[in-house]
Amino acid sequence: MDSFTLNKAAGAVLMVLILTMGVGIVSDIIFEPSEPETPGYAIAVATEGTGEAGGGAVEDAVEPIAVRLASASAADGEKVAKKCAACHDFNEGGANKVGPLLWDLVGRKPGAHEGFAYSTAMVAFGEEHPEWSFEQLDHFLTKPKDHIPGTTMGFAGLRKPDDRSNIIAYLREQASDPVPLPEPTAAAETGEAPAEDTAGESAAEETPAEAEAPAEPAAAETAAVPEGEAAPE
Repeated sequence: MDSFTLNKAAGAVLMVLILTMGVGIVSDIIFEPSEPETPGYAIAVATEGTGEAGGGAVEDAVEPIAVRLASASAADGEKVAKKCAACHDFNEGGANKVGPLLWDLVGRKPGAHEGFAYSTAMVAFGEEHPEWSFEQLDHFLTKPKDHIPGTTMGFAGLRKPDDRSNIIAYLREQASDPVPLPEPTAAAETGEAPAEDTAGESAAEETPAEAEAPAEPAAAETAAVPEGEAAPE
């Protein structure tokens, strides 16, 4: 190979190296990283009482289950119950599955259905609570492991109050003799103060009337005490 060919090869290699260095330098200039003044990201956290969390409003107070059941839909509850069908049977005469049979659940003693091995936590809960009331079901379905710590039920819960009231309405109907629906209290429907507060106000109104009794009889009794003797305490 003559020197001319060698020079061409060396020139080509040198040109590639120069181009590679040039591309690297240009890339550094174009894509130069910028350091933030404050490292990390600001996370919006809800402030208590402000009702703001990154622009969202705090969920309104949940109405009592007695009020929500008045407008609940058992048909919609049946759709929600499909989430539970893998572990529970809802039909009369059905068998226990991963979870116990849920036929005739409302009003039944917790942790007491025949033939199912309940967790110790559920059995203990049943000893303290004689039946699955509407209120207990509403609290339990919100987040089972929070309401009964130690339960083996792996369901995460139903966050939406309407989903809970609908499925409870459906569960109520899965019985030969459904438990009567609870009556919404007047205070829950109208927002009026409880009756005992009204009684307290009446008593307070009566107190000034008693205080207006004339003081003359007391003065007369004091005057009737013979001179030199002490008045009775």
